[in-house]
Amino acid sequence: MEPNLSGVLIMDKPAGMTSHDVVAHVRRLLNIRQVGHFGTLDPFATGVLPVSVGKATRFAQFYLKSRKAYEGAIRFGFSTDTYDATGTPSSEVVPVTLDAAILEKIFREFTGRLMQAPPPFSAKRVGGVRAYELARQHKPVTLAPVEVEIYALELLSVDGDHVRFAVECSGGTYVRSLAHDVGLKVGCGAHLAGLRRTAVAEFAESRAVTLEKLQSAVQEGKVETCFVPLEALLPECPELVVRGREEVSVRHGHKFELAQALRPGRGTAAGRLPAVTLLKILNPERRLIAVARHVTGAVYHPDLVLA
Repeated sequence: MEPNLSGVLIMDKPAGMTSHDVVAHVRRLLNIRQVGHFGTLDPFATGVLPVSVGKATRFAQFYLKSRKAYEGAIRFGFSTDTYDATGTPSSEVVPVTLDAAILEKIFREFTGRLMQAPPPFSAKRVGGVRAYELARQHKPVTLAPVEVEIYALELLSVDGDHVRFAVECSGGTYVRSLAHDVGLKVGCGAHLAGLRRTAVAEFAESRAVTLEKLQSAVQEGKVETCFVPLEALLPECPELVVRGREEVSVRHGHKFELAQALRPGRGTAAGRLPAVTLLKILNPERRLIAVARHVTGAVYHPDLVLA
């Protein structure tokens, strides 16, 4: 395999595999050690898992809190210790009759910024120990709520005790906790019965590839067709093309000041730039060579330099 291969694979993670399993599988298929991912997906869940390869692994810092989208199902009637269908019932099973209008009202209460407690079976640390390790030993687990944002929560259908939904949320949101909390609000207990991630930041399931498809592409020598190239990452960031001494300076990680032509026009306060936190720096061949972060005024610093 090409040792300089870099980019992002939008993998369609199957149920039953951990995110680490998928990374390990990709590493073996491509025979490349430098492989990572942008955002863990629970083993029972399926869908979009952006897997970074080569230089793309260094972009994880820009995707830590990326917006995510899911479709899933909630089963009402009882809760579980894991907050999903893989766990053990943690409340008495009760019959339920669900009303779509009431559920939609409750869903609206769970949109916007809110404080959410992570599930006991999570990778959060408690005194240096993973919460799920304590939970498996039936030890008490108390995790502090964290602020998350639910941008949209849509009721798709109601079928008996099952409800299908779609949600868009901030990074760090536990959809399992969302299902559990909605069950508490309804008053009958609930857990996440199924989950599929449909998007992470700009990475959508329409471009997702299965492990089988990736293997076929490797065998046919067409693996590049599966990749999102480095230049396509962070699509909302403005681009700046540099050449000559400017290119050399950026490659050495030196701070630089935007040319006058690129500064704010009339009507903009002196010394103030539009809210552009990051700049993608390209060479004359339009190859990405760095990502620069705003320092002050018109000054930027190449935080990430691609040698």
